Amino acid sequence: MNELNHNEELIMGIFWKLESALVRDILEELPEPKPPYTTLASSIRLLEKKGYLSHKTYGTTHLFFPVISQAEYSKKSINRIVKNFFEGSVSNFLSFMVKEKNISEDEIQDLQKLIDDYENPDKK
Repeated sequence: MNELNHNEELIMGIFWKLESALVRDILEELPEPKPPYTTLASSIRLLEKKGYLSHKTYGTTHLFFPVISQAEYSKKSINRIVKNFFEGSVSNFLSFMVKEKNISEDEIQDLQKLIDDYENPDKK
């Protein structure tokens, strides 16, 4: 994962935790080394442009808040990874996860159950 995506996920995680925040609030929550205020403000504006955040204006102050749930963000992130790194193939993605040992036997069994339930919805 590149650093930009990692920073995006970190910032969004803070927003979900705080529910709404000023740029300085996010800056306080970030680990060291902290980015410059203007860099963080630019990143937050980019997240807003992507449709992940919105803001309310109070004079010259902007209070930002998430407009996308963590679950929806995760879904979009996984879809982007599958599209960009695995030729749009979920099978290629899962194969990679299994080969890299990033998925346990229990998780494989859970996935198989999901597939079985999907293929045979009447057998529940």
